[in-house]
Amino acid sequence: MQFRKRLPYVGLIFLIILLGLLSRQFALIPVSTGDALWATMIFFIVRFFLVDARVNSVAWIGLLICYLVEFSQLYQQPWINNIRQTLPGRLILGQGFLWSDLIAYAIGIFIAYLIDSAVAGKRSLTKGSK
Repeated sequence: MQFRKRLPYVGLIFLIILLGLLSRQFALIPVSTGDALWATMIFFIVRFFLVDARVNSVAWIGLLICYLVEFSQLYQQPWINNIRQTLPGRLILGQGFLWSDLIAYAIGIFIAYLIDSAVAGKRSLTKGSK
């Protein structure tokens, strides 16, 4: 049963990764869109592991992770900068601290919160009708 609850989040995570990578390919799409999508992905990764947690809790944990990663970019040492120069390091850790990223993360978490709340509401409606 737990696997069945988690499966939709796996699909959402991969879809968001794809959208995030595509968002970097088109000049018309603002760079902050990728940051918002990254935060949305973090939300759904947390949701995958905490599938039975309250949506509010997942949102706060996701936002905290995003902010910790962003603030970690203020730490500049050769060993972590070497990691940041790799593709996975850039995608996961980012490259430089920006205040605007914090706003994009909050927007991404809020969007994920709305999506997850809607999905959870549908699930409870479906359960109640059986």
